[in-house]
Amino acid sequence: MPVTESPHTRQVGWFTAACLLISNMIGGGIFTTTGFLARDLGDPPAILFLWIVGAAVSLAGALCYAELGTVFPQAGGDYVYLREAYGPLPAFLSGWTSFTVGFGAAIAASAVSFATYLVRALPLTGLDSGWITGLALALVWSLTAVHGVGLQAGGRLQQTLTTIKVLSIAGLILGGLLFGKGSWGHLQTSPDAPGVHGGVLVASFVFVFYTYLGWNVAGYIAGEIRDPVRTLPRIMIGGTLFVGVVYLCLNLLYFFALPVDRLGEPPLLPVAEKAATALWGSRGAFFAALLLAISIAGAVSAMVWAGPRVYWAMAVDGALLPWFGVRHQGTGIPVRSMVLQSTWVSFLILTSTFEQLVVYGGLVLAGFSALTIAAVMLLRRRRPELTRPFRVPLYPFLPILVILVLLTLIAHSLFHRPGESLMGLLTVMIGVPLYWLMGRRTKRERSADSYQ
Repeated sequence: MPVTESPHTRQVGWFTAACLLISNMIGGGIFTTTGFLARDLGDPPAILFLWIVGAAVSLAGALCYAELGTVFPQAGGDYVYLREAYGPLPAFLSGWTSFTVGFGAAIAASAVSFATYLVRALPLTGLDSGWITGLALALVWSLTAVHGVGLQAGGRLQQTLTTIKVLSIAGLILGGLLFGKGSWGHLQTSPDAPGVHGGVLVASFVFVFYTYLGWNVAGYIAGEIRDPVRTLPRIMIGGTLFVGVVYLCLNLLYFFALPVDRLGEPPLLPVAEKAATALWGSRGAFFAALLLAISIAGAVSAMVWAGPRVYWAMAVDGALLPWFGVRHQGTGIPVRSMVLQSTWVSFLILTSTFEQLVVYGGLVLAGFSALTIAAVMLLRRRRPELTRPFRVPLYPFLPILVILVLLTLIAHSLFHRPGESLMGLLTVMIGVPLYWLMGRRTKRERSADSYQ
C-alpha cells in the first residue's frame, strides 16, 4: 500500500535535493576511471566520446526515474516503484540488495577510500591500517549523527559538502587549464594504442556508466521533498546534465595535463593526482588527494541520508521488522533505520568484507535498475489511470535504450566474471527465505493485535 507522508517531513527544497543527487553521482570514480580507459583504448577522442554517450544514456535513465518519482512521490525510491509494478517479493529483494550492496557495501568502500585519501593529503606518516579503519568509522557515524538530528542539519551538511566539492572541481579545472603546464597536443591518439573495437568499447563503457550511476537517489527521499512533482524532474534532469558537463571537463583536463600513454601507465587509479602533479608539481598531488577525500565524503553523506528511507518503507509495509518503520516524533527522521544501516556498514569496514560485495554488486544493481526502468512501460500498460505529471519523452525509445544498455552490462559481467556474477545472484537469492520469514512474522504480529 502507498505510504502517506506526514506534511512536516516535506522540508527539503530543490537546491538541497540537487546537492544530494550531485554528490551521490560524483564520488571517486571520475578521478580514477580514465586511467583504465587510457590503458585499454589509448585514444582520447574515443574516451571523450564514451563519456558523452554515458551522459546521454544516464539522462535517459533520469527521465525514466523522473516519471516514476512523480507518480509515486514517496520515500523508498526503487523499492516503491518495484512494489507497485511487480509486487512485494521483487521489491523486497531490491531493498535487500540495497541494504547489503547498493548502500551498505558502497558506503563502506567509500568511507575507506575517504580515509585513505585523507591520510595521503594530510602530513600524517607512519599510520597503519587501524587508523584508516578508525577514520572510516568516524566518518560514517559522524554523518549518521548529523543526518539523524534532523532534515535541516543534514540538508545544510549536504549543501556544504557539495558546494565545496563543486568549487574545488571548478578550481582544479580552471586553474589547470589557465595556469597549468599542459598541452592540447595530448589529445592525439597514441601511436601504441591497442586499437578501438567493439569488445574493448563495451568493456570501457562499463567503467564509464557505473561512474554515472546515482541519478535516482532523489527518489529515495521523495517523501521529504517539497513539491516533488515539480522538483524531482528538474533536479534529476538538471543534475545529470550538470554532472555530465563536469565529467567531460575533467577528462579534458586530464588529457591537457598528460598524453594518453602516460595516463595509462601504472598506477592507474590515481589519474587525477597524476594530472594535477603534471600541472602544478607536488602541490597538485596534495590538492587532488584532498579533493578526492571531500568528494567521497559528500557521496557517503548522500548515501547515509538516502539508504535508510528504503528500509523504513520496507518496515512500514511489513517487509522488515516494524520497529524500523518508526520515525522520530520530533524530527520525522527514521533514526532506527539509519542506525541499522550504519551498524551493517561498520561490520563491513571492520571485516573488510565490503571488497567482495563491491566486486559482484554491479551485476545485481544493474539488474534491478533494468527492472525499474521496465516498470515505466509496465505501469503505463497495466495502470493507465495513474496520474503522470511528467512523462518520459520519446517513449518507449528511451526506456528501451536504457534497458538494452543495462542488459549489455549484465551480459558483460556474466561472460567475463561468471564467478562474481554467481555470488551476486546468490546474495539476492538469500533474500527469498528472509522475505518468507518476515512475512510470517508480520502475519503473527497482526493476528496477535487482532485478538487484543
